[in-house]
Amino acid sequence: MARVSQEHLDARRRQILDGAARCFARTGFHATSMQDVLAEVGLSAGAVYRYFRGKEELIAAIATEAFTAIRGAFEEASRATPPPTPDVLLGAVLRLFLEERIKGADRQAFARLIIQVWTETLRNEQLAETLADGYDGMRAAWTALVNAYRESGLLHADVPADHVARTLIATAQGFIAQQALFGDVAVEVLEDGLRGLMSMSVPSDAIPAAPSGVDATPTPTAPSAAGASRGVDPVG
Repeated sequence: MARVSQEHLDARRRQILDGAARCFARTGFHATSMQDVLAEVGLSAGAVYRYFRGKEELIAAIATEAFTAIRGAFEEASRATPPPTPDVLLGAVLRLFLEERIKGADRQAFARLIIQVWTETLRNEQLAETLADGYDGMRAAWTALVNAYRESGLLHADVPADHVARTLIATAQGFIAQQALFGDVAVEVLEDGLRGLMSMSVPSDAIPAAPSGVDATPTPTAPSAAGASRGVDPVG
């Protein structure tokens, strides 16, 4: 029997993941059966189950792959001199994942899929752990990038790097939610909005005081990206 090349195996795995992602995005994770996935990818049950034992493994693989790619993009950016600014980097990453990630799907597909992954973590502990690990990795990568901004002289605010990292992640999460719920949200809108906020220049003596009754004391910095997210942030 001829030996199957690794390239062929990787291509077949990619075919299955793309097909499953289209199905989950189109009809929902729970409404999609493995038979639906088989029909979408045009493969036999044996061919698919050789790679994945069921829907849970498929959705976990999709989530892990996405986090790995996103973290890789941030880590690469942190090594650039100077590093790309948040509007450029977030725009590039979101454009890749919302418009190009799922072959043959519409631009809302991956956003809808991400929302489904978030909700599925409420009942699937293994997926929740995968998501928490991915979120920890993104926080660490963004924190390194924020430090790179400081070293390059692009960021002067005396704010903990992890706080900036979490805010930027929240910005991306909010944009994904808008795309999933309302559609037709151009990435350029996010880029322009971030660029506008980045252009603000507020003198230190002009920073407004906190409203009456609001405690403006800074909260302690989380001891680590890994430990802080466990049980605190349900989504990644």
